[in-house]
Order: sequence, then C-alpha cells, then structure tokens
Amino acid sequence: MPVATMNLWGRLGEEVFWHLFPLIPSLIAFVTFLTNRALQTTIAQLENLYKSKAGANFYSKKGQKKLKGQLFLDTFQEKVQHTFLDYISSGFELNFMVAVDFTASNGDPRTPQSLHYIDPSGRLNSYQQAILGVSEVLQFYDKDRRFPAWGFGAKMPQGPVSHCFNLNAITNDCEVVGFEGIMSAYSSTLYSVSLSGPTLFGPVINKAAEIASHSAQYGNNRYFVLLIITDGVITDEQETKDSIVRASDLPLSILIVGVGNADFTQMRTLDADLGKRLQSSTGRVATRDIVQFVPMREVQAGGQVTVVQSLLEELPGQFLEYMRTRGIKPQPPQHASAPPAYPPPPQL
Repeated sequence: MPVATMNLWGRLGEEVFWHLFPLIPSLIAFVTFLTNRALQTTIAQLENLYKSKAGANFYSKKGQKKLKGQLFLDTFQEKVQHTFLDYISSGFELNFMVAVDFTASNGDPRTPQSLHYIDPSGRLNSYQQAILGVSEVLQFYDKDRRFPAWGFGAKMPQGPVSHCFNLNAITNDCEVVGFEGIMSAYSSTLYSVSLSGPTLFGPVINKAAEIASHSAQYGNNRYFVLLIITDGVITDEQETKDSIVRASDLPLSILIVGVGNADFTQMRTLDADLGKRLQSSTGRVATRDIVQFVPMREVQAGGQVTVVQSLLEELPGQFLEYMRTRGIKPQPPQHASAPPAYPPPPQL
C-alpha cells in the first residue's frame, strides 16, 4: 500500500469510519508521483477541506513551489462503529453451546490411551480441557448460565446410533447449568453410551442453528457460540458445509477443537481464514465466515497462546460483522424495573 494511502487511513481512528469513495480515484491519481512524500492530515483537516471545497496542493519536493497535483474531497459520511464491549455492556449476550464427539476412534474410555479417559487423579483429558476453558470464559456473557450440551456418534442404550443427543440424560433436557453441569453430564454419558460412528457435524450444527434462528425471531440481543470437540475427520463434509452456509445468516459462530493426532487438513477447509468463503452444494456462498478451527496439539506445542485464546480470537469480529451488516446497534440503558424479554424456548 502506498505511504500516502496508509497514513491517511491509519489516522481515521477506531471508532469512526469515513466513506471517502470519491477520494480513492484521486489518491490513485497522485500517489504514483508522491513516492517520497506522505499525506499527513487529521480528521478535522479533512472536514475543513470538504467544507471549504478547496483543494490540497501537493508539490514534487519539500520547499519547492512546483505544483504536482491537487486533492479535492467531494463528500464524506460519518458512522459510529460500536465496539464489542459496547454491545456486551448494553445487555447483549453470548449463549454458549457444546457438542462432543463420541465416536469409536476416540478409544475405549476405560483405557488410559483413550482421548475420553477419565483419570482418577483428576487430570483433565483433552475434551474436558476444551469444555472447561471455553465455558469458563463465555459463561460470564450468559445471564442464566444454561448451556445446551449434545453428543454425537454414539450408540444409545437399546437404540441406534445418534448424531445429536442430549448429554443431560437425567431430565432429557438439552440444557445443563454452568460448566460444572457440562462436565458432569459429559462424564455420565461416557458410561451410558457405546462409542460408535461415523463422525457427522451436520445434525448438531443444524440443531444449534435452529435455536439461533428461533431466538432471532423474538429479539436481536443474543448471539450463539457452538463449540464442537472432535478427534477425527468428518464423513459428511458437504452436508456440513451446507449447514454452515445456511447458518452464516444467523447470530451464530462455530468453534471447532481438534483433539488427538488425526490429520485435520479437512477441518481447515471449514475455516475460511484464507479469504475464500464456503460454498454450498447449490452454489450459494456463505454470508460471512463463522467458523474457527484450532488443532489442540499444535497450539499446545507452540506454547505462546492458549487453545482458548486461539479459539476466541475471531469471535468478537464475527459478532460485530453480524451486528453491523444488519444495522443492529447497542441497546440504550434499561431501567432496573424493566426485566429483559426472553423468547419462549424452542421445542427440542
């Protein structure tokens, strides 16, 4: 990027975005010969330039009066860019959901080699580490601390293999209370189901999208975060992509943690970090990137950031992109006597 352009945009500030569309062609025109001179200006100076309708003069070298070009600012538009904290402090919530892989490739939970092994000494396995780390952070953004928790890829007692079942088998309710409830339900499920397969993401993503869609019909102050923890390659890659593309229109982000030593190359295609958005089987392109994939072993080997930091890195940006593209602004302060309105729970 030319220095003149970079200095100009670098001074616009974090909170104000100036749409300087007529300015761009002018910049392109004069930047070619301003190889040794940067455009140094302020927002106030740009505003004065617009109001005065006068051009800013540029000279070939400092101290010379040979005019090389002029810059005119025809119009601008000021917009307030609200931050993630603006939304959270005004009552917006992040509602956490989790889905755990119970496929047979994880190994027999009764053996120490299993990724699902519950160590009597209290040492957490990879699934427990991911659940605890993410839920401990996100629970503070969820007022009721009731989290939908599912499993997938297990054979149910006296039943078929299920690709989306409630971890809370006691009440058969998808929600559990707090991260303690998730950890307890996870441990109990390990001893009540048989690990099976295959590995399918589509059903749990669709269930999370159903909840997010239902909530969006009754208000726009809730954003949902689905954590999927898995040990292997999915067998419904195209169906998963279709589900993600559909969900990209909803207030939903998907965090995927890869545990174990499997080849997670396929998972990286779900994370559009390279700038190419997912495309469905019908040719529809995702509205936005809503997936963040993190292989636990690689992050732990690096040692500079935690798995939770890597997972949550893109979440504020995904949240803001959804709110801004839909024109949703932070809510004004509410009186203490006015309780928040929550939608009726969907039929799960």
